Amino acid sequence: MHEELSAPARTTAPHPSSCPAPPPAGHSATTTERGSFCLARCTCGWMGPARRSRDRARTDAAEHLAAP
Repeated sequence: MHEELSAPARTTAPHPSSCPAPPPAGHSATTTERGSFCLARCTCGWMGPARRSRDRARTDAAEHLAAP
């Protein structure tokens, strides 16, 4: 006969305090490339300025998510 084995209990590690806080509800920012420019966009409708630096566009998105 076939015996069903139970899966071992899964445990999750506590979230390290160095992790950034989750974005506010309803906000999710991404970066989009257009030619040689990169810009940050959010699901709330916000759009950052076009940047040549992808890192700066990511910083724009992070600053938007961190704003109250």
